[in-house]
Amino acid sequence: MRLIRPERLKVGDMVATVSLSWGGAGDPDLLWRYQVGKSRLEEVFGLKVIEMENTLMGSDYIYKHPEARAKDLMNAFKNPDIKAIFSCIGGDDSIRLLPYIDFEVIRNNPKIFIGYSDSTITHLMCYKAGLTSFYGPSILAEFAENIKMFDYTREYIKKALFSNTSIGQIPAAEKWTGERIEWLEANKDTPKTMEDNLGYEFLQGTGIVRGRLFGGCIEVLEMAKGSKLWPDESIFDNTILFFETSEETPEPDNLLYWLRNYATLGILQKAKAILFGKPYQGKFYDDYKEVIIKIVDENNLHNTPIVYNMTFGHNQPMCILPYGTLAEVNCQDKTFTLLESGVL
Repeated sequence: MRLIRPERLKVGDMVATVSLSWGGAGDPDLLWRYQVGKSRLEEVFGLKVIEMENTLMGSDYIYKHPEARAKDLMNAFKNPDIKAIFSCIGGDDSIRLLPYIDFEVIRNNPKIFIGYSDSTITHLMCYKAGLTSFYGPSILAEFAENIKMFDYTREYIKKALFSNTSIGQIPAAEKWTGERIEWLEANKDTPKTMEDNLGYEFLQGTGIVRGRLFGGCIEVLEMAKGSKLWPDESIFDNTILFFETSEETPEPDNLLYWLRNYATLGILQKAKAILFGKPYQGKFYDDYKEVIIKIVDENNLHNTPIVYNMTFGHNQPMCILPYGTLAEVNCQDKTFTLLESGVL
């Protein structure tokens, strides 16, 4: 399925921030953190940042008013002066926005949307509307990173959102961190401890395969199954699926059950390749690999390339994955490449 690509960002463009799930950006004890993330968008990338009406209303109000969150999203898409929409943070209930979403508004006003984790739901909304969106960093986490943004993350923001040339090969980050430092203003100058990254693990596969990207946070995808957000089975033909787990670190048995469901639906069998992000903080690293191998054996998927420990999702730094973009997995050279741009 070929999606509509939004226009690329340029220095001076106006962008909006939204709280579509957890509303912590507007809580008094976290407002400083939001301001750091906002300032990075302005100072590092040269953008003009505005908040939507309810972005900073706080977690209690945001939780109680999914219709207000949806209104912000719809108004951000409708506003021709806004060129991109940045998620403040994830959460666990943006599925509650679904009754208030007008997919025609998204389809008729294509622009960049970026976020990860529970933002998977908003990505599915964009996908249903036929629009490419971007699985990548959030305001409170990556943009507001202590001291400065990670160079790797910053590089892929520029490549994915500001350039209309093909994104190209995406190597694994040389260093990574899953360290959690409490979001207290007193901690804002405390650097995270970085570790050497093992790099991509090609668990199986031969040759070179190509397909269009689809996926997200696997726990959040479970909330969308069976809803009107879930794509028609035909879109899974020739996809490269990408999955990652959240900071909730689901038990390996849960991952087993979810992947069995994808196999039962025939989705895994249709995929050209399957990508897995590094588990949060490396927890269950070997256990998840055992689950994946078990699913392969149960469903005779031995010819499907599977890449593990990839640099997206709930660890830092992170690259950006544009939905619907043509990607390539080269099992011989052990590389992952985005062959297109996600923007015009």
